[in-house]
Amino acid sequence: MDCKKATINRAGFKCWLAIFFLFAGGVGFSQTLQPGFNAGEYLQLLSAADRFHDSINYKLHTPYPDQLEKIFRSPAVGLDNCWEFWMRNDRVGVIVIRGTTTKSISWLENFYCAMIPAIGSLQVNDSTKFNYKLAADSGAFVHAGWTLGLSFIAPDIVQRINEAYGQGIKEFLIFGHSQGGALTFLLTSYLYYLRGNGLPADIIFKSYCSAAPKPGNLYYAYDFDFITRGGWAQRVVSALDWVPESPLTIQTNNDVNEISPLRNASHLFKKQKFFVRLYLNHVYGSMDKSSRKARNRMQKYLGHGMYKQIHKTFPQFKEPAYAPSMYYMTAGVPVTLLPYPEYRQKFVDTTGKNLFIHHSLAAYNELVQHYYIQPK
Repeated sequence: MDCKKATINRAGFKCWLAIFFLFAGGVGFSQTLQPGFNAGEYLQLLSAADRFHDSINYKLHTPYPDQLEKIFRSPAVGLDNCWEFWMRNDRVGVIVIRGTTTKSISWLENFYCAMIPAIGSLQVNDSTKFNYKLAADSGAFVHAGWTLGLSFIAPDIVQRINEAYGQGIKEFLIFGHSQGGALTFLLTSYLYYLRGNGLPADIIFKSYCSAAPKPGNLYYAYDFDFITRGGWAQRVVSALDWVPESPLTIQTNNDVNEISPLRNASHLFKKQKFFVRLYLNHVYGSMDKSSRKARNRMQKYLGHGMYKQIHKTFPQFKEPAYAPSMYYMTAGVPVTLLPYPEYRQKFVDTTGKNLFIHHSLAAYNELVQHYYIQPK
C-alpha cells in the first residue's frame, strides 16, 4: 500500500498506528515537542505541505520530507478543504491543513469574512450542527468562512487524534500555510477547549500558522495567545507578504474594552463649556458614525453577500448571526522574516502580476533557510 498516494480507510489508519506503535518500542511517555520556533521543524512541515500540489501557492517541490510518513489524506470536503495526517519517526502526530485552491468555493471561504461569536454553532445542513468553542471570552469573534471550513474537517481530525492517542501518540504538531494557517489558528483553539471533554486532558499540541491571515478580533487573539502561552503557537510571516495583512479591519468604539471611556466619550465632555461640549460631541459622533457605517457596509458585502454565494453550493447551510465587529487582529508568537538584497533579486515582484510571489512556500523556505539554517 502506497501511503504517499492512497487515501487510507479508517481501519487501515488504526492498523498502521498499531504497527507503528509496536515497532516504536516502549510503553512509557517522554515528551518530545518543545515550545518555541524550531526552524528545522518548520521547514519539515513546509515540505509536508508542499505535497498539496493543488494549492495555489504550493510550488516548492521539495523532496519527500525526512522523518515523516504520510498516513492519511482526507477527501476534499466542504469549501474544498483538505488535510493530511503524518507520523514523525519520534512518535509525534502531524496534522497539515491545505490552503486556498483554484476553486471558487475555496476563495469564497476567504471572502466570507463577517465575524461570528467564537462560542456558538453552525447549522451546516439539516442534519449537521457544528457546535464550537474557540475562546472563553464572549467578546471574542472569529472569521465566519474559516469557521465554516473548520466545521467540515474538525470532527474527523478529532476522531483520528483520539485513535492515535489510543496507540500511545500524545503529541501533535498542527501546520497550515495561508488559508491553512488561518484554519490552524481555529483548529488549535477548538482542540484546546475539547481537552478533557472530547479529547484527553494530557494531550499536547504545538502549532505553526504560516503566512496566515488574521483569524479574529482582539479578544480572540488575547485568548489564543493565552491558551498557547509559553511558545506553543508560532505565527511565521514575511514582511513582504500581503496575505497576513488581510482581512481588512475597522475599529469602532464598541470594539474597545467595556471599561474604556472611548465607548461613550460624551460623558467626558460634560464638564466642558457648552460650545466646546457641542463641538466635541459633533466630532465624536461624526467619527463614530463613519466607522460604524464602514463596518456595516463591509458586513453587508462580505457577510450577507458572500453567504448568498455559498448558499448556492450548500443550500441547507443557515446564515449565522453576525457579530457587530470587523476588527481583525493577528495572534500567535511572531516569527518575522525580513527581505535581504539577494532575496529581492531572486523574488522580484511585479505589481498586478505575480501577487503571491512573497506568499509562496518557496519564499518562506528561502527566508527561513537564510536566517536560521545558513545565517550570513
